[in-house]
Amino acid sequence: MKIAIGSDHRGFPLKEGLKKYFSDKKIEFADSGTNSAESVDYPDYAKKVCEAVVNGGCDFGVLVCGSGIGVSMSANRFRGIRAVNATNNNMAEMSRRHNNANVICFGSDFVDLEHAERYLDIFLNTDFEGGERHERRIKKMDTN
Repeated sequence: MKIAIGSDHRGFPLKEGLKKYFSDKKIEFADSGTNSAESVDYPDYAKKVCEAVVNGGCDFGVLVCGSGIGVSMSANRFRGIRAVNATNNNMAEMSRRHNNANVICFGSDFVDLEHAERYLDIFLNTDFEGGERHERRIKKMDTN
């Protein structure tokens, strides 16, 4: 498994903590930036992460900004990306189980490192349950 991770300046500290989490868990990752707390535009980093996922270089993506809203909205503009702004265990689980989400987003103003790690564990360890109704809905998302 390989994860693309990116953030804007407000998400930078949480992104750095998640990189240590990946290293500790021996999960391969690609850091798409940013590389400091200097102000940047979150859509640029969402694009890098989403392209890595869509092009098959990475299995999943992780994006972080201050609220999680900007990166999730930017990510969901890419065909084939299903991003969730996860703020609790159930959202992390159901986004994978029913929606086959492939990018998880965090708002560093609302989700601390401990919770982000927990939500990420759930996200990465939950399988898509498939089934006709879920497949049908995902197909509609990916073709609209």
